[in-house]
Amino acid sequence: MKTLKIGLIREGKVPPDKRVPFTPLQAEEISQRFSNVKLIVEPSEIRCYKDSEYTDLGIEVGDVSSCDILMGIKEVPIKNLLEGKTYLFFSHTMKKQPYNKGLLQEVIRKKIRLIDYEALKDSQGNRLVAFGRFAGIVGAYNGLWVYGNRYKKFSLRRAHECYDINDLKLELRKVKLPPVKIVLTGAGRVAKGAMETLDTAGIRKVSRADFLSLTFDEPVYVQLSSSDYHYRKDGGHFNRDEFHKSPELYNADFVKFTKVADILMAGAFWNPKAPALFSSHDMKASHFKIKIVADITCDMDGSIPCTKKPSTIPNPIYDFNPNSESVQEALSDERFITVMAVDNLPCELPRSASEEFGRDLIDKILKPLLEGDREGIIERGTIAKSGQLTAGFSYLQDYIQ
Repeated sequence: MKTLKIGLIREGKVPPDKRVPFTPLQAEEISQRFSNVKLIVEPSEIRCYKDSEYTDLGIEVGDVSSCDILMGIKEVPIKNLLEGKTYLFFSHTMKKQPYNKGLLQEVIRKKIRLIDYEALKDSQGNRLVAFGRFAGIVGAYNGLWVYGNRYKKFSLRRAHECYDINDLKLELRKVKLPPVKIVLTGAGRVAKGAMETLDTAGIRKVSRADFLSLTFDEPVYVQLSSSDYHYRKDGGHFNRDEFHKSPELYNADFVKFTKVADILMAGAFWNPKAPALFSSHDMKASHFKIKIVADITCDMDGSIPCTKKPSTIPNPIYDFNPNSESVQEALSDERFITVMAVDNLPCELPRSASEEFGRDLIDKILKPLLEGDREGIIERGTIAKSGQLTAGFSYLQDYIQ
């Protein structure tokens, strides 16, 4: 049986990403489970796992240019793409992102088979591998960190200063909140990750009705799905399938939550055709109570008007002046709203995030990739092959031209 070589490539995007598709232990497991697979790790000084952690387990560290399959996390720099190879990474081209047009054009030119992690789904359309849980965990943690900083109630280490998720959860014991109200949007992986953080911090979850109508002597949070703050323009009941397909048929009724909530944690996927949660005009009202926004989804000028720019891990927050609708220096005025909009949150816990991501890759993706794609998982996740877009992504043709 022919040996198949898989290379774990060094991340080349700037700023660099410390995550990796497989941890050293997972690389060893792959070598044991797939006898015809040889795994080679490209040397990297920024990866969250040291080269020596791989070599200590007998995994080769060296040149990956001879590998059949190359796996990374973020977009591969155009100059690094090798002709005729199979690549797996997040290409960020599926929504016709203008900044990656050249990347997909080069993929076509070099006849690369591009498999995008974001497109790897089961027959029902559910994503099989993602970092959403860790985006939620870190995003909610950052929201609590912001509160501690802004109001000097407690002090937490930054998430990226924690060794792993267990270390972060120990840090959450320091959270001492007054009786504030936190509203969390979303029902998917991101929101569940955020709930994990809030639950670990000892913050009680309450119902929508109680959140809106009652006062509490302890911090509480409410978790909202789309049906909790949208209504049909023409009347009638909320229909989840209809909302996902045609969100323009709905209006948002989120303002009622802004009158009672102190912190907003946004974890819901937002369709550009959907209404924003609230408007810039709403934010000027005296009854708009929210002072901290942890925008985990980080949609620029999207569902939340004060998310004007992404923030970074070194500089995670900025202030928004609702009256002038302008970005200001972080924590510069108590009348301003403090925004956390880090767009690469899982990078703050790279070891734990990589471990969970690699587990999903091994359990759900490697067999169809290496031993036969009977359920069409790899086929559905392939954007380009043999110098052409695949049928499922033919809508990108005008984008690459």
